[in-house]
Amino acid sequence: MAFSLEMIRHSAAHLLASAVQELYPDVKFDIGPATEDGFYYDFDFGESRPTTEDLEKIEKKMEELAAKKTPFERVELTREEAVKILTEKKQNYKLERLADIPEGETISFYKNGDFMDLCRGPHVEKTSDIGAFKLLSLAGSYYRGKESNPMLTRIYGTAFADKKALREYITKMEEAKKRDHRKLGKELELFSISETVGPGLVLWHPRGALIRNIMETFWRAEHIKNGYDLLYTPHIGRANLWETSGHLGFYKESMYSPMEIDEIDYFAKPMNCPFHIEVYKSRIRSYRELPCRWAELGTVYRYEKSGVLHGLMRVRGFTQDDAHIICTPEQIESEIEEVLQFCLYIWKTFGFKEIKAYLSTRPEKSVGEQSRWDQAQKSLINAINKSGLEYEVDEGGGAFYGPKIDLKIKDAIGREWQTSTIQFDFNLPERFGIYYIGEDGQHHQPYMVHRALFGSLERFFGILIEHYAGAFPLWLAPEQVRLIPITERQEEYCKNAAAELKKAGFRVTVDLKSGSLGAKIKEARTMRVPFMAIVGDKEMEENVFSVRSRREDQLGSMDLESFVKKLQNELDNKL
Repeated sequence: MAFSLEMIRHSAAHLLASAVQELYPDVKFDIGPATEDGFYYDFDFGESRPTTEDLEKIEKKMEELAAKKTPFERVELTREEAVKILTEKKQNYKLERLADIPEGETISFYKNGDFMDLCRGPHVEKTSDIGAFKLLSLAGSYYRGKESNPMLTRIYGTAFADKKALREYITKMEEAKKRDHRKLGKELELFSISETVGPGLVLWHPRGALIRNIMETFWRAEHIKNGYDLLYTPHIGRANLWETSGHLGFYKESMYSPMEIDEIDYFAKPMNCPFHIEVYKSRIRSYRELPCRWAELGTVYRYEKSGVLHGLMRVRGFTQDDAHIICTPEQIESEIEEVLQFCLYIWKTFGFKEIKAYLSTRPEKSVGEQSRWDQAQKSLINAINKSGLEYEVDEGGGAFYGPKIDLKIKDAIGREWQTSTIQFDFNLPERFGIYYIGEDGQHHQPYMVHRALFGSLERFFGILIEHYAGAFPLWLAPEQVRLIPITERQEEYCKNAAAELKKAGFRVTVDLKSGSLGAKIKEARTMRVPFMAIVGDKEMEENVFSVRSRREDQLGSMDLESFVKKLQNELDNKL
């Protein structure tokens, strides 16, 4: 019988808990769900907390228990019976989880061997049906995610139906470690995060800042080509702005404490939207002026718990590539089509070919007229269909203020990343009372769409680093060419050549450090420089360079003109 991956992984979490119970008899259990990539289980070990070195011992015990082919048995109990069992076992976390189950709902446990766990199920038939599994890591985790609660130990693992799938996953994980943007960010001198400055606040180093500038320059130029106007807005705003937008009512826990200026509270902005609306409200707008397409690289600040901060992927200060489209109902479908095509063009330019759309529709609790929701959802579906993208529908998964499309891209090793969002908003136009004068001379409420392409520059840069493993294509590389003289005699020749290449628009350095040629070549490879041009006496006499490419290795001798043509061809094709 075939079992779903979720069922296999949930059963593996129970097998883990069973093994832990044998090795650590006094352990207390919390929860052990399946996840997208595997499973985890949270434990309170007291003073006998295991270390990473103990994972092998726990995994071996899991293998022993799996080999016994112990069945998973469902046991239904009354609330009183469940309380009695958990109390006798001194499982206080499970007692609290039991209290979460509504009155009248069935209370079920699953038993395998000597281990019995409060659980809805379902599970595989017996422990040997779990297939192949591996424990990966452990970490601290606050009970119920609250910092005021006890710190538990979370053990992560993964499981698959067979050993081949597990091996493939482990290989992918090992490759992901090599591509970790935090590791490469340090090695390639791209960025850092300093505890002195503050967790989640990124310091862009010269090489990383150069790539960011290339990204921003490209972003601005493409937006202007696509009919957007650029905005700049402040980093802080008065409290009443955030009250009107609803952020203080619904989002305050993610906003930083207010600062008092002239006896008035100001907040660091968590989003750019209210500022763009204030630009719209600065004068009366006619239907003839719409659509307004306004874009901004706006830096925002949001509080994230220290436990979830993760390099560039989860930070506290980041720059959103934000845009808002304000238009009439008649314009909305063509605007959505244009936005989606723009998103696809951006992703393909940056080297991402596998893109999938996810459509989230109206939830039960929402605002806005049904006719607007219907039109919005129809325009999103039509745009996806015209683009030819695959998509999935998340029924009822939209925000309370509008439906949306999320785009997810696959990187070079097949991982999926959430990136662009196209989000309708029926809430803010109403809250801020924005309108336009229609052809009939009356006030009409416009449609408003939030749109991000990269999502945030920081997170997208992290994705880029991992996608390319730090070996950026020529157009993005902070250092495109490194000239390497073999001896001091070729240094002046290299300096002159570098000056010519810079005039042609290329980013060039000359390696004037002492050291062997082999060491210099190795360093250039380590820094992922796309091209090396090596010069010895022979090259200098013939007025050429011995060119090496990161992708094609040795390219032979080239004069300056041929080398420039080679570089320009790669730039033109975004290689």
